[in-house]
Amino acid sequence: MILNLLYPGRCIFCGKVGESICCRCEKKMIWIREPRCMRCGKMLKDEVAEYCEDCAKRKSYITQGRSLWLHQKPVSDALYRFKYHNKRCYGLVFSEKLAEKYEKKLKEWKIGLILPIPLHWKRKRKRGYNQAEILARELGKRTGIAVCTDRLLRIRNTRPLKLFDRKERMEVLQGAFAVRSSSDFPENILLIDDIYTSGSTMEHAAGILKRAGVQNVYFLTVSIGQER
Repeated sequence: MILNLLYPGRCIFCGKVGESICCRCEKKMIWIREPRCMRCGKMLKDEVAEYCEDCAKRKSYITQGRSLWLHQKPVSDALYRFKYHNKRCYGLVFSEKLAEKYEKKLKEWKIGLILPIPLHWKRKRKRGYNQAEILARELGKRTGIAVCTDRLLRIRNTRPLKLFDRKERMEVLQGAFAVRSSSDFPENILLIDDIYTSGSTMEHAAGILKRAGVQNVYFLTVSIGQER
């Protein structure tokens, strides 16, 4: 368990002994850069567009979001191991990069509290951990922002969203989240998750928080999908 909390001592993407991200893998990773969607932060193909296709078509509860890398290899493989193969130590590397890249942005957003996207208790018990909680706690340590893991709850154990298209995901997630009735939230909340794909999960979580009185809901993820 102690070793699992330490830096891996090798590249989390290719396994090479040495730095947590080796030079060779860093060259393969695509950092999210401008032009990008003004809301979700997804890289845009059209340099004059303000929003990606998804954000342009829908009303959103999300004020703004940012991610580190495009969700493709080697990032996607590392996130899979982090999520499903108990590579919890990867969370230290990911959170360090999130802090390096976006600490100033968090101050600009005036974040009062960090919330990880929750897992249903049955899924968390089976997996043994929630990867979003690891990211949130480590980011909180690095930025000095408070983290809470029990105010936003997953009350329905939905099937994996990768099985559904975007429209079906929105339907599947209906009623999946709730907040504790006694919760008192600050004006600006940061949601943390590992991957942003269609945005369905973030939207539902943000909607619940807005109805609970939160003024602005922002998010950070390690990776994000590409505009279609």
